[in-house]
Amino acid sequence: METDIYTNPLITRYASKEMAQNFSDDTKFKLWRKLWIALAESEKELGLKITKKQIDELKKYQDKINYEDAYSFEKEVRHDVMSHVLAYGKQAKDAAGIIHLGATSCFVTDNAEIIIIDKALEIIKTKLINVINNLKSFAIKYKDLPSLGFTHLQPAQLTTVGKRATLWMQDLLMDYDSIVNLQKSIKLRGVKGTTGTQASFMDLFNNDQSKVKKLEQLVVEKMGYKKVFGVTGQTYPRKFDYNTLCVLSQIAQSGYKFANDIRILQSKKEIEEPFEKKQIGSSAMAYKRNPMRSERLCSLARFAITMPLNASITSSTQWLERTLDDSANKRIVIAQTFMAVDGLLKLYMNISENLVVYDKVIEKHVKEELPFMATENIIMEGVKKGGNRQELHEEIRKLSMKASENVKVKGLENNLIDLIKNDKMFSKIAKDLDNVLDAKKYTGRASSQVSEFIKNEVNPILSKNADKLGLKNEINV
Repeated sequence: METDIYTNPLITRYASKEMAQNFSDDTKFKLWRKLWIALAESEKELGLKITKKQIDELKKYQDKINYEDAYSFEKEVRHDVMSHVLAYGKQAKDAAGIIHLGATSCFVTDNAEIIIIDKALEIIKTKLINVINNLKSFAIKYKDLPSLGFTHLQPAQLTTVGKRATLWMQDLLMDYDSIVNLQKSIKLRGVKGTTGTQASFMDLFNNDQSKVKKLEQLVVEKMGYKKVFGVTGQTYPRKFDYNTLCVLSQIAQSGYKFANDIRILQSKKEIEEPFEKKQIGSSAMAYKRNPMRSERLCSLARFAITMPLNASITSSTQWLERTLDDSANKRIVIAQTFMAVDGLLKLYMNISENLVVYDKVIEKHVKEELPFMATENIIMEGVKKGGNRQELHEEIRKLSMKASENVKVKGLENNLIDLIKNDKMFSKIAKDLDNVLDAKKYTGRASSQVSEFIKNEVNPILSKNADKLGLKNEINV
């Protein structure tokens, strides 16, 4: 690895090799050549003077890109597409005159970009499915384990550890739907010519509109697609990039929420992300077990969440049929956002598969707060034994304040139940109070919700994507 120049950490530290290769120059330029072959073949099929020998020669060099020649030509012509047209023609000499016939640069750049994005979405979807599967197993395992719920980051009514995991899954199911809907809407730019009017192809086919329309259909089908944008300027609508980055932002938001929750729970020593035997939490404090994977996930998510704004500016500034201020920007934004989300999903897979739950700590925290939460039930029990609801409420209010003072001011344990047991007003139910403090009585339908949610919403998606499960995952650092 070169150390004397900047290297992108998305490549060296975070993203998968599969995602990095998907956005590589080699992938892009091979797609360009595949598009040029599809165009030439289709033009030949529709009657233009292109020979089989020329097509065969193009196919011979489809994957043998002469990069040095391309780089040399680009220094002269200052145009990336034309430099590759010239380089391809230097190899396929007999076909040099028919490469890129009638096309504009965006024929290769934009169609290839959409295909690359489509493949990248599939990579992301596969990782998303595996995270959902990990969380499903976790939710089932801990669906009955009572835990403090929190609103405003303050103790609230009880939930279960498994029920909380369904909230993380719910976000991911929404993200899954967003990916699927985006993939269903994918269209290639097609064969539209310089300003989207197909004028050059009308000229090639002597104003035969049916052949021009057929040309586009043939090319798109040869590339493995059926749908094409009905109209374009020089480029495909940049709003598609915005829609894509919005979906990636949504996934990043879900990951951020999960990882933040783990960071909070780890600070309470209730749940921890995996911590390896030789891992160092702090260079100074040897005892520390920092949630570094969750923190890294949040860090990558923050980057991805901001990117739709960038794409919205690009989309809104494409003057008339197009401007070129999108080009350098797109080379950076789309690929790097995909790699950031790919990286955070790798972390999400790793963390969700190896979460450590400290049930005794969770139980301890529940017991500390449960007496306060049980007060309404205690009042109801007192009423059943003939007590006055308002009088019981006022007495418990006073006792609760006293217990709260013991905890917050004196640093003692919560002794509310003992105070109630020794209060004459509650003497008739004193012997029943321990039963009232069964934590599982306060989790409502949490356990059932987990089972129903997984059965009705999670399992159908996992079954539909069974071929994507079992993805092997490894984080780099």
